[in-house]
Amino acid sequence: MPVAVSATLAANEALARKRGAGEPVLPMAFGEAGLPVHPELRAALTDGSEYGGYGPVAGSSRLRDAAAGYWERRGLPTDLELVVAGPGSKPLLYSLLLGIGGDVAMASPSWVSYAAQTQLAGREPVFVPTPPTQGGVPEPDLLAQAVREARGRGRSVRAVIVTQPDNPTGTLATRDTIQRLAEVARELDLVVISDEIYRDLVHDPTVSVTSPAEFAPERTVISTGLSKNLALGGWRLGIVRLPDSPLGQRLHAELVGVASEIWSSPAGPIQHAAAYALDEPRELVDHIHRSRRLHGIVAHAVADRFAAAGVLAVPPQGAFYLYPDFAGWRDQLAGNHGVATGADLAAFLLENFGLGVLPASEFGEGTEALRVRASVSLLYGDTEAQRYAALAAEDPLALPWVRQHLDRLTEVLAMAGRGCAVTC
Repeated sequence: MPVAVSATLAANEALARKRGAGEPVLPMAFGEAGLPVHPELRAALTDGSEYGGYGPVAGSSRLRDAAAGYWERRGLPTDLELVVAGPGSKPLLYSLLLGIGGDVAMASPSWVSYAAQTQLAGREPVFVPTPPTQGGVPEPDLLAQAVREARGRGRSVRAVIVTQPDNPTGTLATRDTIQRLAEVARELDLVVISDEIYRDLVHDPTVSVTSPAEFAPERTVISTGLSKNLALGGWRLGIVRLPDSPLGQRLHAELVGVASEIWSSPAGPIQHAAAYALDEPRELVDHIHRSRRLHGIVAHAVADRFAAAGVLAVPPQGAFYLYPDFAGWRDQLAGNHGVATGADLAAFLLENFGLGVLPASEFGEGTEALRVRASVSLLYGDTEAQRYAALAAEDPLALPWVRQHLDRLTEVLAMAGRGCAVTC
């Protein structure tokens, strides 16, 4: 089947072309963490440069042991023999889907790659709405209904994907919702894939993340990586924790088999640095704490700017996303600009104002939804010095470059709301 470039990457490239042409841009489409690499991580990567061999397919025992310790500190005892590392969470997810087989249930909205990879595997995504203000998790009773209906049509639905905290909404499902979802998964014999890559970026440090593995440990696969909490997307290192059960043993064999034929083993130097990171030394814990604080402050400020313009924006709880809803602007957008769909809205904002966002249709919602995902993490600065300053600032919103981005957002929303194009 033909495969289009990921919407996030395509939008980022479009913004780069505008910036290269000297046009002002607000880069809010790409889900990159937007922060500098910690110096100790750079040193660890250098120290690992001697590891030039392939190494074990599942990852070095040192890395897998560090990952097991990471999960154990979060109340999830883990056997290192059921941990598999790979070159990013995307290839691990795709390999899991191949191993599990069948169609896949997922939240609507949900991260763009879940549905795309399901289709690449020759299966169908089953979209299920989320509970109000609880993104990333299909509403459990609606999930049960959707799976039964799909099976009634002859489909084989075998897995459900959840995200805690969520991309694209930045919200977090409650413990009760997660418990009920785990019950439904057990009742319907679904594998739960819990994407917890944003787990360490909940804005309020007193709020804990509930994993489905707490309630359905025999059927829950947990995925994580270093690209979000430590801004190491370019290093490409993902990790999965498989359940300690016959299902987990089978998936381990399937996953390692696929990995052996596609990527052989994760890069040795990256594994060395990742093991250091997963041991959670104090300097990295502090770095993540500052990152979490910065994401929360700026994300809430952006939500306030949307709300002040009359755009509904649920305050985010984690990560660096929000999911504003322009439904209240529908008539004026249609009348003034011919904007009828989410894709129209994203194109209008990008072409006329250099504001990059992604439409709800990319996340499994209908084309008519006027919701967009906005990422705030590239507003922290264009240089490493500016990003370090944002991390260290008592009030990052007072930094000139951050304030300039926020003021530009207010200006863009005002112009778009008054029916202007480019300028009033």
